[in-house]
Order: sequence, then structure tokens, then C-alpha cells
Amino acid sequence: MSGAAADELLADVIRWRREIHRRPELGFEEVRTGALVESELRKAGIETSRVANTGVLGVLQGAQAGKTIALRADMDALPVTERSDEPFSSEVPGLMHACGHDAHTAMLLGAAVSLAGERDRLAGTIKFFFQPAEEGPGGAKPMIEAGVMNGVDAVAMIHVWPTLPAGTIGIRRGPATASCDDFDIEIRGRGGHGGYPHLAVDTIPIAAEIVGALQRIASREVDPLESVVVTIGRIEGGYRRNVIADVTKISGTIRCLNEVVRATMPERLERVVRGISEAHRAEYTLNFEQGYPSVQNDVALADRIANIALATAGVPAVTSLDRPTMGAEDFSYFAQLAPGCLIRLGVGRPGDAAPAMLHSPNFRLDEGALTSGVALLRALAHRLPREV
Repeated sequence: MSGAAADELLADVIRWRREIHRRPELGFEEVRTGALVESELRKAGIETSRVANTGVLGVLQGAQAGKTIALRADMDALPVTERSDEPFSSEVPGLMHACGHDAHTAMLLGAAVSLAGERDRLAGTIKFFFQPAEEGPGGAKPMIEAGVMNGVDAVAMIHVWPTLPAGTIGIRRGPATASCDDFDIEIRGRGGHGGYPHLAVDTIPIAAEIVGALQRIASREVDPLESVVVTIGRIEGGYRRNVIADVTKISGTIRCLNEVVRATMPERLERVVRGISEAHRAEYTLNFEQGYPSVQNDVALADRIANIALATAGVPAVTSLDRPTMGAEDFSYFAQLAPGCLIRLGVGRPGDAAPAMLHSPNFRLDEGALTSGVALLRALAHRLPREV
């Protein structure tokens, strides 16, 4: 693209991003965002269809023979009250694009619209996945059930990352994100007067013991070279100072990088909760809900994307990431069906010594970095159908 065309495209991407940022929508509620995406794709002459309720699939057929690749962006926001002080901050109380999905959507939309005018130079088929509900309850599976992955030979996505310098492309080979499974525990005892604990079964100290024991699953039961995180996010129990609680509830998540280790977690959790509850004469209910698997970046595809990034004008630097993140991503479902790669795009703002991380109400990004993301998405569309 010429310099003027690239500048015009970046202006559109920033405009779309800010429009989406001002009007954030939760998972499966992305009505305005989906309509914007669909409208712009159709104006560019790209075939579109609605999938997974609020999701949008765009399909661009190249003039030359080649493979089918998919490029994915997520569209949903978080239930976070924004405190970034951006002039285009969220206008919806209690909702914010605190994970950069507004930028993901705008970058992929910009790449798709610009590629539409280059069909004669494209090979194969490029599918554009604009996915709802990545933050929950999960939009990847419904899109897959709608058939979007049929015939796809490789799939990639870009996620903004505030700790990398603006425009830097980060590539991780192998495990890229953790799995994330949820659990809810209810401890049932016998209520009573705070002055007569021997006549009751106090569920609060039982819950406290369970919380401590669950942490020792990671520190004492799992190989220390394997990454496991057990997080207790919520405890609810009790009525007042002098009343012994008959019920206490615990909720949390377990995150793993190794799917073999992950498979052992329900049994470990059950054993700990059962043992402590029985030891203290309490009953319990444990509900374990399996969530997103870990994202496993295909090594060969990651190497190919790194080489493409190195040759892409507009990408200032490419770095190899030696560590995964314990965050989770339902892109993992796409990557289970075809070679996949989650790419990180640095959006760190100059002068931010301690940038606000993803999901923070203070999260901000360097919009100038979006030009690198668009440039790489365009390069992938041009090269991957010929190379995978």
C-alpha cells in the first residue's frame, strides 16, 4: 500500500476502534459492533454471514489457487467501569473494552477492507472471524458449530499486549495461554450461637482450611516445572458476628498449561474438599465446570509467521516470547482444529513505566501500534495461503 493509502486506512481503523470503545457490549450482545463490521465488509464487497448470534463471518476469495486461512478477532467488552481518562472513554456505565477487543476488531476490519481491493493478487480463501463472547461464556465453539472452520488450513489471531513496546510482534512457540476451569463449593454444617461452638458445625473455618489446602495442590502435588494456578475469587458465608455460619460458599478457577495435568485437577479438588469436610462433620457440594483449553501454538506456523513479520514493512521489531501467559483464550478451540497461532502485538505507551495490564479499568494502548497489526494481518493474508 502507498503511504497515503496506509495513512487513510489507519485513520479508519482508529475511528472504528474509538466508536466501538465508546459503546462496549458484553458477550452475545455485540449488536452494534457486529452491525458495524458487517456494514463495512459489505461495502468493501466481501461476502458476509451471521454466525453464533452476534458473530460475523467474512469470506474473501483470491483470484489464484491456494489454501484457506482464517484470521480471528474478538468483539466483546468486560463488566468494568472505565478509569482510563481517554477522551473516547466508554459511554456505557459499568462496561469497558479493558482487554483490547475493540482494537482487535478494528485491525481485522481494516485488513479485510483493504484486502478486498487486491483480490487479483490474493491466493486461496481468507476467512475473517469476528467472534462474540470471548470473555464468556465463549463464542468460539458456537462459531465452530456453525461450520466456520470447514476447510481451514491455518488460523491466526492478534492480541494486544501492554508490556511489549508499541508495534513489536511477539511470537510464542508451543503453549501460549493456560486452560481455565471454574469451580463452586458449598460447605454445609450446623448453625448456632457464637458462644457455643461445640454445639454447631462452623463452616467458615472449614472453608478457610479448604482454601489453604487447595493452594498446596500446586505447591506440593504437581511437578514444580509444570505451571498450575489455583485462584479463590469469592467466599460468601455468615450472618453476623455472634452467629456460626451453617453454609459457606467458595468459588474459584484452576489454570494449567499442560492438558495432562489439567485432567487430574477435578479428582484432586474433590479429594481435598471431601477429606476436610468429612474430618469436620460437614457436608459439601462441588461443581466443576471445564472451561477453555490452553492455546497451543503450532511451532511450524509460528516460525512461518515470525518470518513473515520480519519481512513486513510497518513492523518495527519481532521478538520470540520465552514464556506463556496464565490468562486463557477460547481461540484454543480454533487451534485444536487446524494449525493455529496466537500473536502478541505490543501496545505499550511511551512513558508508561508501569502500564495498566489487560482487564484493568486504567487500560490504555498506543493507537499508533495498530498500523503494525494491520500490516501483519495483510501480510498473512497474502502469504499464508501460498505457504501452509
